[in-house]
Amino acid sequence: MGFSYNLAKFIAFRDLAECERVRAIKKEDITAHPNPEFKIRVIEDLGEFYAAFATDIVTRIKTALDEGRRFVGIFPVGPMPQYAIAARMINDLRIPMHHVHTFNMDEYADQDGNTAPVDWSGSFQRAMLESFFLKIDPALRPPMEQVHFPETANIDHYGQMIADMGGADVCYGGIGWCGHIAFWEADLGFEFGSDMDGYRRAGPRIVELTPMTIMQNALHSFGGDWSWVPPKAASIGPAQIVGARARSFWLDGYLGGGVSWQRFIARLCAHGRVNTLVPGSLLQTVPGTYTIFGPIASDVEIHMA
Repeated sequence: MGFSYNLAKFIAFRDLAECERVRAIKKEDITAHPNPEFKIRVIEDLGEFYAAFATDIVTRIKTALDEGRRFVGIFPVGPMPQYAIAARMINDLRIPMHHVHTFNMDEYADQDGNTAPVDWSGSFQRAMLESFFLKIDPALRPPMEQVHFPETANIDHYGQMIADMGGADVCYGGIGWCGHIAFWEADLGFEFGSDMDGYRRAGPRIVELTPMTIMQNALHSFGGDWSWVPPKAASIGPAQIVGARARSFWLDGYLGGGVSWQRFIARLCAHGRVNTLVPGSLLQTVPGTYTIFGPIASDVEIHMA
């Protein structure tokens, strides 16, 4: 007997037929894409996944050093294990980072748009420092004035700060449960409708987090406590993501036991119709890599345990 229903009201993207189409994409077909410059791959081993992520970071930094040029990178906080690996590689190989300039893509904010201070335990700035920069030998790490984070005080010109450096060589990132990239939430698409050109030009701002993002972040960072997740965030916009010379996105949203919150949204962003209500769908339109941890690439099925 059939059972049909509408999507929950808080969900922004409401094309049921498109959802059904991408849901049906099998694991063996997930890496195929009509844009040859949008390269999807699956890595089955989690250790190999994070090692590959770290190697990507270090290789780009070392290549810029060898070529005598500045390296400008946009970095996310999650996933995190790759940063400790990258720091160890930098220390072992004695790679100086005086040429490195980094811009984190987002940071939590309170209800009034005030970004979290570095001494708050959930601060992205604190996490980045402890997980990466402070693990690098002081003789090698970049000057701290070259390490940037979006804040209330700079959010209106954060995009210009990146542009003033000649733009980013690479934008690293992941995909949120609602399809966000950085904290550029799905609901922001309502502001732009079908105006993809305007959407692609949109820059950093303080955003209201969607219910789906609150629950996702509660799940993986706050012990499941949704009351602990701040209501807003500072975020770069699509302009900084598509404007980078390369994109390197990594999907590791696996909880174990066959459960992944990212299995469907990985498909919708990589294979669904490009639109403003699924921010990650923009990645299909520009050169970049999209690396999926094996269990996330598994078929989307109903499991009633």
